[in-house]
Amino acid sequence: MRAVVAAVACGLIVFVTLIAQNGPETVVRGTKQFRQTEVVTGLAGPYEVTWGPDNMLWVTERTGKRITRVNPATGERKVAVTIDEVLAPGGQDGLMGLALDLDNNVVYTAYTYTDTSLPPHETRAATSPYRFLYTKIVRLTYDRAKETLGNPVTLVAGMPAGNDHQAGRMKIGPDRKLYYTIGDQGNDQLGNYCVPIEAQRLPTQAEIKAKSYAAYVGKSLRLNLDGSIPNDNPEIAGVRSHVFTYGHRNPQGIDFGPDGTLYESEHGPKTDDEINILKAGANYGWPHVAGKKDSNAYEYARWAESTTPCAQIKFSDLAIPPTVPREPESAFTRPFNEPIATMFTVPTGYNFSDPVCKGIDYICWPTVGASSIEYYGAPRTSGIPGWEKALLVTTLKRGSLYVVALSADGQRVQGPFSRYFQSDNRYRDSAVSPDGKTIYIATDPAGLAEATAGGTTRTMTNKGSILAFTYVGEGSGAAVEPQRTTTAAPARPAAPVVAGPAPQYTAAQAAAGKTAFDADCAVCHGNTLTNGTMAPPLAGEAFRAVWAGRPVRALYDSARTMPPANPGSLPDETYASLIAYMLQMNDYAAGETAFTTGDGTTLR
Repeated sequence: MRAVVAAVACGLIVFVTLIAQNGPETVVRGTKQFRQTEVVTGLAGPYEVTWGPDNMLWVTERTGKRITRVNPATGERKVAVTIDEVLAPGGQDGLMGLALDLDNNVVYTAYTYTDTSLPPHETRAATSPYRFLYTKIVRLTYDRAKETLGNPVTLVAGMPAGNDHQAGRMKIGPDRKLYYTIGDQGNDQLGNYCVPIEAQRLPTQAEIKAKSYAAYVGKSLRLNLDGSIPNDNPEIAGVRSHVFTYGHRNPQGIDFGPDGTLYESEHGPKTDDEINILKAGANYGWPHVAGKKDSNAYEYARWAESTTPCAQIKFSDLAIPPTVPREPESAFTRPFNEPIATMFTVPTGYNFSDPVCKGIDYICWPTVGASSIEYYGAPRTSGIPGWEKALLVTTLKRGSLYVVALSADGQRVQGPFSRYFQSDNRYRDSAVSPDGKTIYIATDPAGLAEATAGGTTRTMTNKGSILAFTYVGEGSGAAVEPQRTTTAAPARPAAPVVAGPAPQYTAAQAAAGKTAFDADCAVCHGNTLTNGTMAPPLAGEAFRAVWAGRPVRALYDSARTMPPANPGSLPDETYASLIAYMLQMNDYAAGETAFTTGDGTTLR
């Protein structure tokens, strides 16, 4: 285990009102001090980190297909199982949720896999790895002597999976039921903008009888430990299913308080990441409402219902074409549960495309990418002073931990949000030591984040790591000016600049490249090549700052390292067409010569 710093000044505090409806404007320095260490690094996409009763950290590696046990004192890791069936073709799939029941020597996990015996996803191309991608939940038996997992038993299979908004958090509740979240699959945006959101659609009795779970998107589920439907699950619209709550976007965090309250964190669109309390049978409003029903800075646009065929219009995060039906939040009149807090709400007219973000607009958005939630407080009696009843929320976009104070009854947010541990990382999940003094945080191995020095970064400080933050005492704090992203441009990698002619490509290649890009790349890079949150821009100012003057062959070779979980898996002509589409989107004119590898040509 490598010590990183002797003490961590606790970053910034961002606070909101009791109804948690302000934007992230007011900032003060924090007061609590932590020692930071890097427990382990080099994990293949750590997604879930859980403190086990064996005093080990149990970790799912999303793309590594492994459940790994890590000794928090030494960093030693032991692979408990590798699940070869796991398929992780993109940035939000693979081996995800984990729940421990070691008193009974069993562990539950969830992952995406391919099943060609099930109906294909018709919105996916015949060659797409997502065409037959589904999710299953399995139970594994723990061999204490060998410290390994085996004897997998499938509890429920054929649940939704896609290239975005998988959610995938799992917990065993105090009622001895298994809880699991599934996102809305990223529909109605980016490369999926012509696919309707079905977070409000509920399963029919016929679907449940046939074990057809397509309607489970945008839901939280409650299962018996054998995968069956509990008899006391809510009956919603006359049907009892695994569905516990509905109307969710991307619920990446769930955790229980000591009184059984189920807390949830959820990604918002450009505003209004949510912190909810989940209650049986309740609707949480998405996609009709983001955050609270205040009609601030959000309208529901039904892109698939455009009067001009959807495929013929261009998706935009910033402007809804007149052909696309839209509705304000006030138009939604059905009962739903509002969040207890948002991160963060801004008024209509907020500038979501501030030039300061240099074309990478999402950095300017008020959302933080709430990736997990952890209840902190009683029954811990020797933990961090002042955190007697709180929620810990890790975030992706700003690489931070937010501490959300709760009221005495745990049903409301009370007082300011505290922001800690800001770094050039994407924080994926957290766990807390039994004494409450150390917070463990898992980090993504790659992606885009807001850089502490300003602008954006795709260079993570701690790639695929588990970091430990141990409380060492109190400090002092003072008010500071609100922080904004600076105009720092991305640094150009050190590489020889090769002079050469401009690249050539055909219009037909670019059209084929757009089809391939929308199917498999837009979820990470964004459908405009500049609005993705998982990967660097492939057009515009930020792209030119990195690639102008460099060989096009270098760009082609870089493309062949994609997709991350299966590099080089596409045909050569597909990679060539993808480069052609990038050239088109960067204002290069099409010609009569097809692009091959770009040898001898230069980006201008």
